Amino acid sequence: MSTKKIGFFAQYLSLWVTLCIGIGVLIGVLFPEFPQTLGRFEYARVSIPVAILIWLMIYPMMLKVDFKSIVNAGKKPKGLFITLVVNWLVKPFTMYIFAWFFLKIIFKPFIPEALSTEYIAGAVLLGAAPCTAMVFVWSYLSDGDPAYTVVQVAINDLIILFAFAPIVAFLLGVSNVQVPLDTLFLSVVLFVVIPLGSGYLTRSILVKRRGLVWFEGKFLNYFNGLTEAGLLLTLIILFSFQGKTILANPLSILMIAVPLVVQTYFIFFVGFGASKLLKVPYEIAAPSGMIGASNFFELSVAVAVSLFGLSSGAALATVVGVLVEVPIMLSLVSIARSMRPLYIQNDIESTEEETVAV
Repeated sequence: MSTKKIGFFAQYLSLWVTLCIGIGVLIGVLFPEFPQTLGRFEYARVSIPVAILIWLMIYPMMLKVDFKSIVNAGKKPKGLFITLVVNWLVKPFTMYIFAWFFLKIIFKPFIPEALSTEYIAGAVLLGAAPCTAMVFVWSYLSDGDPAYTVVQVAINDLIILFAFAPIVAFLLGVSNVQVPLDTLFLSVVLFVVIPLGSGYLTRSILVKRRGLVWFEGKFLNYFNGLTEAGLLLTLIILFSFQGKTILANPLSILMIAVPLVVQTYFIFFVGFGASKLLKVPYEIAAPSGMIGASNFFELSVAVAVSLFGLSSGAALATVVGVLVEVPIMLSLVSIARSMRPLYIQNDIESTEEETVAV
């Protein structure tokens, strides 16, 4: 499978990511009217400009989905099993453990007791909400199976409806946790239903009119680099929103970031490693690790604000989750691709099983 590219920028993606983060912070500090203006275009706590960029990132991936393979995803249950176990039986609880260890013990001299509790609450909200949108980007960049990723995301979105509030209530001892259903449903529609439906219609119409060879050999090339370009623009916007916050709370952000970073790498290797042990092929193992490592930050931020207030430590912690996720996930994409040779035997055995089934 060919390496994903952003034209001649491909070799220096990490550099452009760093530059975009810096540009975003500078814009937020020097031109605060820019994020303020964009902030007005929001519905159900979902930023519409960011949603559009994420949609543009996801749409090219959906064009590549063979929709018949979505139906066949149920024939490969190991990847789904790993995703569900990691996301709902491991991730929320290890997030609480890591956050408690670092914020209550390691950084205890530097953080007031009540504030550290709020930081932990924000971390738990992140840990209890697996990613809906950006996981498609991470799956794409790591050469994951797009059809299988769709199934994984769809099932997790259904489980969020029932499991998110009870898990948060249990870990935080908060009895009045309410899931903002408008945020959840809008995110599902924007990041799953619309791009999936648009991709299906586009693929079906064009393949029928021009043939599969033209569609895959020429039409898909028109979208080369769109996903990565959208990612860079998203970084600028996200970090422009938080520019002043970053500069005003550098030490707090650093301390909050430590358990979030440790958790992200830990969860990824739990999912990715379990896939290796259970002989899951690479293109399924990669998104299985990515979906657990990344978070549904729109939902987490919305709940943090509604439960603890806009200026609370919990809200700040969820924002830090947004800030650290993209650079970390890009590093995990590189790690996953570098470890792909370890999954060659899994890929061979999976292909043989499919051949026998046919």
